[in-house]
Amino acid sequence: MKSVALITGGGKGIGASIAERLSFKNKIAIFDINTPDTPIKESLFLNVDVSVSDQVKEGVEKVVQEFGRIDILVNNAGITKDGLSIRMSDSDWQRVLDINLTGVFYCCREVARIMIKQKGGRIINITSIIGIVGNIGQVNYSASKGGIIALTKSLAKELASRNITVNAIAPGFIDTEMTKALKDEIRVEISKKIPLGRFGKPEDVASLVEFLSEDSTSYITGETIVIDGGLSLIL
Repeated sequence: MKSVALITGGGKGIGASIAERLSFKNKIAIFDINTPDTPIKESLFLNVDVSVSDQVKEGVEKVVQEFGRIDILVNNAGITKDGLSIRMSDSDWQRVLDINLTGVFYCCREVARIMIKQKGGRIINITSIIGIVGNIGQVNYSASKGGIIALTKSLAKELASRNITVNAIAPGFIDTEMTKALKDEIRVEISKKIPLGRFGKPEDVASLVEFLSEDSTSYITGETIVIDGGLSLIL
């Protein structure tokens, strides 16, 4: 019987790549406010804003009704609203925290209840190297991503006795719609700073998610794995 993987923000970008990769071995459920560009076989799409507790609760219930269980949760949904801290509005601060951090908590809380009953599961949270090293103009984003790392460690301790692992992945610059919006000269300068000399691909992150979802990695928990081409080594 196939396992069931729930991916938030699975409609586009890194999330879509994760959904596609995991679909080879799992049934897929996607939470997103954007309809997936490429439909996936044996998948369930639900229009869910992860910052709204009731929507998350109802969405998780629908996934269980459809597939009977949830074995893997990938918290990938995230946004940016950049700006210098002295000019940042209350709404831009709060919206990023609501989606990027509170949304992760809501999804973990609801899915953990299911996994505890099942006596096992994998939770994988997508954070960022910005949550480790910080970045000018991204105090809200870096705070939210740093919070995910702390949440991951605490939740790993809470759920370890229930055979549930909780890990985080911290990507660097990945080729997505978000990074493609950067000016060419900025992309060139960033690439020069990356030891491997290039931006990563969404598939790179998806491969790492797949690795952490496998039974063979059941002894890894509470970790944050950086995937950034070596950029954090020099920051």
